[in-house]
Amino acid sequence: MTLVQIGPNNPLIDGRQSNRALMVRRGVQVLLNDMRHAVIAEMTLANGRRADLISLTAKGEIWIVEIKTSVDDFRSDRKWPDYRDFCDRLFFATHRDVPAEIFPEECGFLLSDGYGAHLLREAPEHRLAPAARKAVTLQFARLAAQRLLSAEWATGKTFEEG
Repeated sequence: MTLVQIGPNNPLIDGRQSNRALMVRRGVQVLLNDMRHAVIAEMTLANGRRADLISLTAKGEIWIVEIKTSVDDFRSDRKWPDYRDFCDRLFFATHRDVPAEIFPEECGFLLSDGYGAHLLREAPEHRLAPAARKAVTLQFARLAAQRLLSAEWATGKTFEEG
């Protein structure tokens, strides 16, 4: 089901994402969904940073995926270490035209073609403290519920109506 654009401030597609970034995101979302993760795009964290993708595994582990679409995109954006305080595993995702070797070994690596993605390198685990896990999980749940309600209101139908 696609989330409906309900206004000019839709955080999912707000003009900052290129078509290529949206393509990478779509493929990674397919992979994570196949892995039984619940996935949210564009979630603002407590430190003000915005995660491109954040997912919750069936076991409650929190993953953050930072999407990079070019070498320049990666080199100009050095905020990625700031995400570590909000996840158990941190990944980079890109497409085939970006060399994998530019991405740090201390992060996982996903390669997307827009239809799916491949996990080419596992991310090392750095377990969140219980209080941080609870805070991120609650924020995740509240945001997911808000987006679901907004989509329902935008369509004028309940999801039970189909």
